[in-house]
Amino acid sequence: MRRALAYVGAVLAGCGLGLGSALWMAGLWPAGRNMAFGDVDVGGWRSDFAIGSKAADPYTRARVARHGLLALAKTEAVYFTRSLDDAGGPLREACRYRLSGGPMPAGWWSVTLYDAASMLPANTDNALSIDAEQMGPGAWSAIIAPSRPEGGAAWVSSRGAGTFDLTLRLYMPAPALLADPSRALIAPRIERLACEGRA
Repeated sequence: MRRALAYVGAVLAGCGLGLGSALWMAGLWPAGRNMAFGDVDVGGWRSDFAIGSKAADPYTRARVARHGLLALAKTEAVYFTRSLDDAGGPLREACRYRLSGGPMPAGWWSVTLYDAASMLPANTDNALSIDAEQMGPGAWSAIIAPSRPEGGAAWVSSRGAGTFDLTLRLYMPAPALLADPSRALIAPRIERLACEGRA
């Protein structure tokens, strides 16, 4: 009897550990967990160049599906995710940020905001992303805020997002980016401007 209970205990512990690790690695638990993952880190923007390839393990594939990435092979597109500002604070709807960068080592790029559930926030602002066509060549900047900024600045709406992250997509990446991302990519900055009316 004691041996049977030991076997049952071992099976239950194994199932619990397996399920918990699978949910953790897939980004499904705990709720609102940071979706930035991978072994490539450039200025706080994280990526996994195995995304979209046969080399991707089951956990990576689950996280890709959870995050809603198109998951093309790295020769067609690479994806970087960031959930913290330059000061190390989580990106929150209650704050305003300046997102800025320069030329990207890719044929085309975009930055899109996703809420904690990896969904587009349910608002009607029609301003959840910026892209290369909108920002033009050279240096660029945009304001991330729950309401449209004055002065006509480019805007990414965080209204209804709660805690959010940003996904940088680089389509037709330059070979130099794939070979040495930390040298080829000047990572966009995320400067926190104010939170709930405070600087």
